Amino acid sequence: MIRTKLLIILVSLGFMSVTMAQTPVVHQVDSVTPTERLVEFERDIESVVFIPKGQWITGLSVSYTQSDQKNYQFLIFENISGDTYSFKISPMLMYAVAPDLAVGGRFAYARNLTKLEDADIVLDSETNYEVDHLYRLAHNFYATAMMRNYFSLGKSKRFGFFNELQLQLGGGQAKLTTGLGNDLTGNYETNFSMDLGLAPGMCVFLNNYSALEVNIGVLGFSFTTTKTIKDQIYVSKRNSKSANFRINLFSIQFGVAFYL
Repeated sequence: MIRTKLLIILVSLGFMSVTMAQTPVVHQVDSVTPTERLVEFERDIESVVFIPKGQWITGLSVSYTQSDQKNYQFLIFENISGDTYSFKISPMLMYAVAPDLAVGGRFAYARNLTKLEDADIVLDSETNYEVDHLYRLAHNFYATAMMRNYFSLGKSKRFGFFNELQLQLGGGQAKLTTGLGNDLTGNYETNFSMDLGLAPGMCVFLNNYSALEVNIGVLGFSFTTTKTIKDQIYVSKRNSKSANFRINLFSIQFGVAFYL
């Protein structure tokens, strides 16, 4: 009787072990990775090559202004008599190292002349100043390294925009004299400047090889140092720094470029 009970218990334990061995263990595995859960976003912007790789870009900008005054009056300035002129020429050469990406440089020469025979500064009925025989001549040289990124206006290959990054180094000299004879006095100046800025612009192709360009300075950093010698005796120095984060209307440049 005891042997029969032991046999039944052993058979029961063997059946349970077989049942447990045959019962599969199920583990829930998430087959979706975190990267696959992210939804890809496409902006659907069509990429149109505006300037192909290997193209040479050359251009020239020239500006000239001249004015004469005779007994001219403007605000607090009266009896202005004199003449002024300014001239600037700036050739450019760039090369497209990749589609819509060009690097190169620009050289510029600027000359300014002011001759003022007579002028009165009238602040009120009892306060006025007289300036006569003022002469100022200045000329400067500039070298600029540039990098441009082009993009077309829609699918058009005639109208396009560009972002131009500029690093400019410049220097020059100027002389200023006032008075005549024993009252003659004058200053001689030398200057050095460094500018880093961004100048976006637009170009319009007239044909396959030539285009009109216009760009304007938007932001940048500038440093200028000036040394002045007065009457060949007194020496002074002046340093100036500035950061510009607005549109500079005085930096607008127009020119013609040739894409070869």
